[in-house]
Amino acid sequence: MMNQVEKVRKGFSFSFGFEPEFVVKAPGRVNLIGEHTDYNDGFVLPCAIDYATLVAVAPREDDVIRVVALDYEGETDEFSFSQEITSVSNKLWANYVRGVVSELKKRDCQLKGCEIAITGNVPQGAGLSSSAALEVGIAYAFEHLCQLGFTKQELALISQAAENNFVGCACGIMDQLISACGQPRKALGIDCRSLHLIDVDIPDGMTIMMVNSNVKRGLVDSEYNTRRQQCETAAKYFGVSHLRDVPTALFELKKHELDVVVAQRAEHVVYENQRTLDAMKAFNGGDLPSISLLMAKSHESMRDLFEITTPEIDFLVNVIQEFVGLKGGARMTGGGFGGCIVALIPDEMVDDVKTLIENKYRDKTGLTESIYISQPVKGVSIV
Repeated sequence: MMNQVEKVRKGFSFSFGFEPEFVVKAPGRVNLIGEHTDYNDGFVLPCAIDYATLVAVAPREDDVIRVVALDYEGETDEFSFSQEITSVSNKLWANYVRGVVSELKKRDCQLKGCEIAITGNVPQGAGLSSSAALEVGIAYAFEHLCQLGFTKQELALISQAAENNFVGCACGIMDQLISACGQPRKALGIDCRSLHLIDVDIPDGMTIMMVNSNVKRGLVDSEYNTRRQQCETAAKYFGVSHLRDVPTALFELKKHELDVVVAQRAEHVVYENQRTLDAMKAFNGGDLPSISLLMAKSHESMRDLFEITTPEIDFLVNVIQEFVGLKGGARMTGGGFGGCIVALIPDEMVDDVKTLIENKYRDKTGLTESIYISQPVKGVSIV
């Protein structure tokens, strides 16, 4: 990671003519199981990964915030926190920064002007939460700069609000919370209602592999908000605020009364919640066969009921699952419609799995995959 830290320091110095005062590192995340359950107040099981957004910061004496995006050919943005903060149409990255500052303003925070340089190696558009890493990195930077007194969980909620209210994507809390609160060598079971965090062990001798299908995806313009509305419709029918509160037995009794598509969406969420709770136990017990089967069922549900996978994603999952059998697992991860799969692979099989994918994926799809390897890392911090 040092090369990324050097890059952001040098980029800051080149852009502003002096050294940054501090650098924040906010990791991306991969979700091991529990997809589209977070905004249904359910359970998810992500871990923070060793790919991160770096934010270099130095204070100013006025109310101006100047930002340079080193990965966008040095594009810049400048705004004042004491004026109304509006979105910009031609620089999506800038709206994540502006959104966080806007949310801090709503909370009457005593802010300071600053210079900011941003870089990162979280793959964008891959479903590994480059946007949440940026939001959490910016929120933590202002926390450190202005001594605001927020907990990491509160900073995650502020970051989520920025994406909901300013960027316009109705995301749940998972991405921001794991970027803020991740633990080394652990996944975190998250109860998305209470924000209670449950440490979950990754079995020894296992590697987390993420394979980007390089099928491009975009959450804000995609079917994500539609899926969310369908889930809300189902919850309303059952007389509850969120699908988390619908037991599987009740769902089975009443599902035929729902619109067919709404019933499919709800079925995925109701059972995915239970799979996630089962997976937490299986991970802590080192029960790889159970983990394998739960990940497989999760993928089938996303493919057939929630309808968010693609043929390329399905192919990658099938290739890996057939090869590792009950020694590991694979499933799509993230919002869907492209992006990444996540696989839990025995260390000794990693090279063979990489070779297998490299040999088969391009022939099948005409696309070239990107493979990332990680162990779980800690959440946002000062480098």
